[in-house]
Parts: sequence; C-alpha cells; structure tokens
Amino acid sequence: MTPQTRPTLRRYPHAERQDLVRELHGLRVPDPYGWLEDGEAAATRRWSEEQQALYEAERESLPGLEGWRAEVSALDAVERAGSPEVRGGRTFRLRRRADQEHAVLVVAEADATERVLLDPGALDPSGRTVLDAWEPSVEGDLLACQLSRNGTEDSLLRVIDVATGKVVDGPVDRVRRSSIGWLPGGGAFYYVRHLDPRLHPGEERYHRRVYLHRVGTSPDADALVFGDGRDRTQFYSVSVTRDGRWLGVTATLGTGRGTDVYLADLSAGPLERPLLRPVQEGMDAATRLHAVSGTGPRDPVWLRTDRDAVRGRVVACRPDELHRGPAAWREVIPERPDAVLTHLVVLSGPELKHPLGLAAWTRDTVAEVTVHDLVEARQVATVPLPGTGAVGDFSAGPPGSHEAWFAYTDFVTPPRVLRFDARTCRVSGGEHDAPAGAPDAAAAVGAVTRQVAFPSRDGTTVRMFVISPTGRPDVPRPALLTGYGGFGRTMSPRYRAQVLAWVRAGGVFAWAGLRGGGEEGEAWHRAGSREHKQNTFDDFAAAADRLTAEGWTAPGRLAIMGGSNGGLLVGAALTQQPEKFAAVVCMSPLLDMVRYESSGLGPSWTPEYGSADDPALLPTLLGYSPYHRVTPGTAYPAVLLTAADGDTRTDPLHARKMCAALQHATTGSGPVLLRLEHGVGHADRSASRAVALQAECLAFLARHVGLPAPEGHGPTRP
Repeated sequence: MTPQTRPTLRRYPHAERQDLVRELHGLRVPDPYGWLEDGEAAATRRWSEEQQALYEAERESLPGLEGWRAEVSALDAVERAGSPEVRGGRTFRLRRRADQEHAVLVVAEADATERVLLDPGALDPSGRTVLDAWEPSVEGDLLACQLSRNGTEDSLLRVIDVATGKVVDGPVDRVRRSSIGWLPGGGAFYYVRHLDPRLHPGEERYHRRVYLHRVGTSPDADALVFGDGRDRTQFYSVSVTRDGRWLGVTATLGTGRGTDVYLADLSAGPLERPLLRPVQEGMDAATRLHAVSGTGPRDPVWLRTDRDAVRGRVVACRPDELHRGPAAWREVIPERPDAVLTHLVVLSGPELKHPLGLAAWTRDTVAEVTVHDLVEARQVATVPLPGTGAVGDFSAGPPGSHEAWFAYTDFVTPPRVLRFDARTCRVSGGEHDAPAGAPDAAAAVGAVTRQVAFPSRDGTTVRMFVISPTGRPDVPRPALLTGYGGFGRTMSPRYRAQVLAWVRAGGVFAWAGLRGGGEEGEAWHRAGSREHKQNTFDDFAAAADRLTAEGWTAPGRLAIMGGSNGGLLVGAALTQQPEKFAAVVCMSPLLDMVRYESSGLGPSWTPEYGSADDPALLPTLLGYSPYHRVTPGTAYPAVLLTAADGDTRTDPLHARKMCAALQHATTGSGPVLLRLEHGVGHADRSASRAVALQAECLAFLARHVGLPAPEGHGPTRP
C-alpha cells in the first residue's frame, strides 16, 4: 500500500523568527525561537492555541483513528496487580481493573477479605489526581501516601488510618515521590522534603533534605537529619529495617550513577540525630544497601554494587567494620560476564539454613532469576520464568518470612505476580494474579518476537527486538522503530498495548537496545552518555538500516517514535538523517540541548549529558542538539511533537521551539504538528487519556507509512 501524503503547501501559525544569538565560550549559538520558552507570555499562549487548533483539524482527517482507539483500548483493558506488601497481618497492593482509570490501593485483612483503601478516581473524578507513592507502617495500621494533581508530581503527603480510611496527619507539602522509613509503633518516619522555596526562588524542586517527622505534628517542626551543605541537585532515599534498628540513607548527584551510602544504628542515639556512618562515599559507583531485621553490629548487611564490577555484584559487610571501606567487603554473588544484575531481595526466615538472596539479571536484555546462599557465597538454584521477558516490582514478606514476590511481563503478556518460596526455590502464582482477560495464545497469534543482533557504525554489536505478524522478514511491512538509550535504563520486553495494536494491524514494531541504556551494564551506559552521546544515535541509525536491509520494511515505510530521552533520540535521528524516515512521533522531548539546564529537572541531568557551561562539552551538545540542527530547505518527514503543560521534567518549551523551527524549515510533504495536552504531566495519567495519546500517535504514523487501521479490536481477535 502506498503511504498517504498531504499537500506540500501549508499555512502554519506565524512564529516570529528573531535574531537572538547567545555567545557561549566563544561560540555564537542562534536561538530564533527563544521567546517561546515563556509559556505564560501572551504571544506564546496565542501561538500554542493556534497550533492546537491546527492539530485538532489534522486529527479529524486521520484515517481509522477510531479503529486505532478501539484496538489500543481493548488491548489495554486488562486487570493489573502489583506485588504485595505485607505488614502486620495485612496485605497491601495496587490493583487496576480493566474498567478503571487509575490503579487503586487495596488492602486484604488477615482473613483475606480485600477492600479498597485509596482510589484516586474517587478522590478526583476528573482523573487528574495520581497516587505517586505509598508505604504502610510496620504494623500495617497506618499508611503514608503521596498524591499529586495535573501531572506535576509535586505531591502532598498524608497519613491514613488503615482501619477507617481517615486522614490522621498531613498534608505535608514539598514532597516528590519520597521514600518513607517508618519506625516501629507508627509514631514517626524518615522522609525527603524540599526546602521552603522562598529560600531559593526558582529552584523549588531542588534543595532536598532528609527529615524525621512525628505523626500528628507540624512538618515545620521536623528534625533535619541529612543533606545540609550538599549540592542542590542531590537526590536522597531512606530505609529503616522493620525492627527499627538500622537507618540507611543514599545520596546521588542528580541522575548520576555514583551513590553515597550511609548507615546508622538507631539504638545508639537520638532518632533526631542518628550517627550516619559512610558505607561508600565519593565513589563513581552505584550501590544499594540491603539490611534485614535482627541484624546486630557483627552481623552482615549486603550491598548490590557495580563498584569494581560494571555488570553488578553483591558483597557482604558488617556494620562494625564500615570504617574499613571495601577492604571489609566479602563478595557473595560475583559479577557475571554475560548478564547485568538488576534486583536483589534478601530472605532470612527461621526455616532457612542461611540467608538467601533472590537476584534478577538481564542477559541480552532478557530476565533471569537466580537464588544464592549469602553465607556460603554460592548459587543454589535458577528460578524458571513463564517466558522470555522482564521482571521487576520485587518485594519480600515480613521479617522471618521465606516468601518473596515479583512481577513478570513480556511483549504479549501483561504483568503478572509470581510468588517465590525460599524453602523449595520454586515459584507459583500467576493463576490468581494474572490479569483477567489477558491475551491468550489465540490472541497472541500474529505477534511473534525475535531478537536480532547487528553492528553499529563503529562495529559494536547492538541488539533489537522485532515483533511482527510472522516472526520473519517475509515481506516488507510498515515498521515502527523505537528506543531510549539513556540513564542506564534497559529496554526490556514489556507488555504495551500500542505494540500489539501495531503488529496485529500488519506492521513491524522494533525495540532497539542502544548505548546509553543499561542493556550491557554500566560500561554500555557510559558509552552512550556525555561526550559519547553520538554513539546512541549511531546505534539507532544502524537499527533502522538493519530493518530495511533484512527486508522487514522498505524505504518510505519506516517510522520512529520516542519519549523523554527517547524524544531526544528521535529528534536527533530526524535532524541527522531525515531521509531515512517517513514519519516521526517525538513525545515529551528534550530538544534544545544548549538550554536544557534552564528548565524542568534539567540541572539534575548534567551527569548524563554534560553541561553547556563546560567549554569542553558545549561543542558536543551543540553538535547533536536537534533544535540547532534544523536546516531550512530540508525535506523533513511528517512530525508529531507531543507535550503536556503539567510536565515538570521536560518543559514543553522544547516541543514548542522545535515545532516552530521545523515548520519554518521543512519542504517535505508531511505536516509538522504539536499536540499539547492539559492537566497531565510527564508520567502517569488516566487510562483513557493514555489510550487517546497512543491511538492518535499510531494513527498519525500509520497514515504516513501506509498501515491500514485495525478492522476489529480486542484480545480475542485472531
């Protein structure tokens, strides 16, 4: 089928092209649409409204939009349940029925009677309230929950009485997805809060501190525990063992990998002034602390770390030997040359001879789970998984338990929760926790996954999942390629409705694991960050070439899509090799890499990208910055940029400036459009709004690569 095109001539909303030039380290950097950075300015608002009107008019003409919406909606309408958290005889978990807009928090009593404890939809029928984080108290009688509105992720923290559902404390403001370290008895907890924004105007989402909060008191009276004098971009997390003995604090500089880790014996001094002793400090290594109840000063705690092991390992150390540093570490799970360590849960029940570590790995981006004796430092079992997929959401039972839970998913299997029994090293479950109405074998017909490997420009081997109707490149099909390639994040096989919708309509969907991600460990991540970022874009271009060379698709039938850092990825692909692609969807992107630090959470990302303030890195940033590479007179493909006004991570200014630049520059036949969504942000949104966004993006791409809209819908369609 020949891709449908639009007339070349278009009347785009007028955007004044100014002569603004910024001089940085002797380089002249044009910024003709810098005025679009101010989202509240009258000119910007007027221009944005005109762009939205243009988009809505184009959306009405998208062939088969309702078919795409119905298909994505049906495939997304599966029940989901998270791994349980057991506290004091109660079991807490998130659950979302197929007809619900948001997951709800449910609690099961000792008799297994389950009831809804917290429903964001009931609190706000508009769907704009999101449950960002939650943590039950040790006894399970209280719950700390964090809710935000309109996508901002700026939460209010409250404490709820689990028996009655009534709020007994809060709200506490200036909280953003904070970890919570409850103390036994439910009278207090450690958490992370921002300083009063009046102290640092314009930097209200930075300057975090760790505090001790006593339930029922004003947060203004909270004791400052940690963080004074540290960099404004530091992120912190807290944890407390269930017996209340040990407090762990981690600190990272922005999104950097280096982790400072501290441990305090809370029995040795006042809770308001715990003596936090360094476990690791000032090292460029990611380390996570795992401690269990009943641990004494001479008993081991465990560290999952990539220090001296770029693919990860586990070491044991004793609290009374922390002063010796790594010299006191004893390796109990060694680094593997073929896999990356991603998760660890420690189980130490009385029915176990020794504490066991349940470890998850990715090998060639596919999950494996193993069991290790943490005293004898040996692997004792490999846990069978339902298929070739990904695992996550690990949780352990109460102290002394031999149980743990984790979620499993793959491209055709929605997340299901599996139960691990450390006594037998076997898993069970999935029968009751599997989503009701999940696509079965018949529904999965026509969505076959293959993993292919290919060389990038410099010869580095890159891997990619290709999901297609037959599992082979039998005929060239409309193809959609995506990737991420940043922050050490791994592109694992996960269930996503839009993937199945595209493939079941007859297309090919490809997921590439690019340098900058975590597919092959920390060295792989570093090879695609900072001065090496171009490797990410080269890997993506090689993936596109492989899809065409092997016959999965053909020139003119390949589209690309990416979000956030993946938006930067497709923006770079679009501006570096526009002739490769028929259509592009660029979602919540970073696109002006010279100015990215001036908005959103940009200052936190300098460990990943580098800073334009660094004269050595400015040429690198400027060299690939998509906004600065837009060239007038270029035949760019059809482009849809999406953004949300509540996004506090990647400001919509990136999409606005790029849209204006492309509309001015392109001579291509496809449109350049901006979809601006109100009342949502970068991450979670209601199910119906997520479906609408996905369906519109697929319909836009399908139009330009010649993929017909789905004729039927639902998991049972063959």
